[in-house]
Amino acid sequence: MKRVLIITYYWPPAGGSGVQRWLKFVKYLREFGYEPVVYTPLNPEFMAVDKTLLSEIPSGVEVIKREITEPYSIYKLLTGKKESGVKPGFIKSGNGKSKFSERVSLFIRSNLFIPDPKMLWISPSARFLVKHLKESSVDVIVSTGPPHSMHLIAKRVSKATGIPWLADFRDPWTKMYNFKYLGCTKPVEALHKKLERGVIRCADAVVTVTNTIAAELQELNPKRRVEVITNGYDSADFPQMDVVSQERFTITYTGLFVRTQNPTVLWRILGERVGAGTTGFAESLQIRLVGHIDSSVLEDISKYKLEPYLVKMDYMPHNEVIKLQREATVLLLSSGREPESGGIMTGKFFEYLAAGRPILGFGPKGGDMDIALEESRAGEMFDYENYDGVAKWIDAQYALYTIGAAPVMEGDISKYSRRELTKKMAAVLDEICKK
Repeated sequence: MKRVLIITYYWPPAGGSGVQRWLKFVKYLREFGYEPVVYTPLNPEFMAVDKTLLSEIPSGVEVIKREITEPYSIYKLLTGKKESGVKPGFIKSGNGKSKFSERVSLFIRSNLFIPDPKMLWISPSARFLVKHLKESSVDVIVSTGPPHSMHLIAKRVSKATGIPWLADFRDPWTKMYNFKYLGCTKPVEALHKKLERGVIRCADAVVTVTNTIAAELQELNPKRRVEVITNGYDSADFPQMDVVSQERFTITYTGLFVRTQNPTVLWRILGERVGAGTTGFAESLQIRLVGHIDSSVLEDISKYKLEPYLVKMDYMPHNEVIKLQREATVLLLSSGREPESGGIMTGKFFEYLAAGRPILGFGPKGGDMDIALEESRAGEMFDYENYDGVAKWIDAQYALYTIGAAPVMEGDISKYSRRELTKKMAAVLDEICKK
């Protein structure tokens, strides 16, 4: 049994999508010859907490936790915010306009904390791990980012110890859609690109989640071909259950819902169906939003007089979210309006596939998620302005609902199972361990 050190910022009891990928790899790595050792912060700033995920950590897994210093206390002092945790979207106010204090905070965050606010953890972590690994050795190191400070820790440790290193990119670095909004100065932007190249070229293997991101990282001349190992679903989270007709025509969205993902055209169509008195539509409609929802989404829902049909829920434990996904009539998926969003495949997407409900997607046509959605025959992706296409799709799903039909998507999604994906990850680890 080889030992693999996994350097990750996100780990239970953290909730949200960032924790799922390596929690699930850790769950299955022993089946493929690897004993995981996890290195993670003792006191991180969590977007959400989900203590139910603690039960998914395999018995006996060593988890090393070390204190981290983060600058969010300074941010909260500048802006007057008093939340114990910093919520997504803290850079901008809810109405999309930044206060002066927030603009100052963004400038400081973007130009002083490089590559991210976790940078203060890099040096102490590298020193600790180099010393620790002399007494408790491992065969291979994995870093997963963002935050990309995790890669810089792994780079130092690998260089100091000679232990092979795999860098896993759950999202891009400088090609991430929101990187251009950070307001980095030219020298800082150049530094980001230099750090990114250094990680890509020094890592013994680079893994990412989509073909688009892989192609972008490949241009930076890694040691070997960038591997694509997508996110996925855990079949253990989706026990077989009968699909029953819903009492309500329920459109469900789960997770972070930001301004750039707001499908205004959908709210307009639903509002028109309600206002026109489409037979039974108003009586049966339910819009279920679960998670952190941007105010622009709620404003549009109000604008089109859909508030009576809205059920808004805060962040919920993962197992409860999965149940709500499975119960939906339609699952709503939004990947963002920016061209860079074409390379993003959210972890939620794979859970939607496993839920077996029709998926209404918004995002770039021809992107990785659009292609996967079509291959899986699980729904359809639309441009954000495609009024006619979305209206026709909604009407078709409502017609099925009225006759009691409960369509289940039956495309082959087995390649996205967490066990199969862990097998692929272990194969990459095997290769770099041999070298």
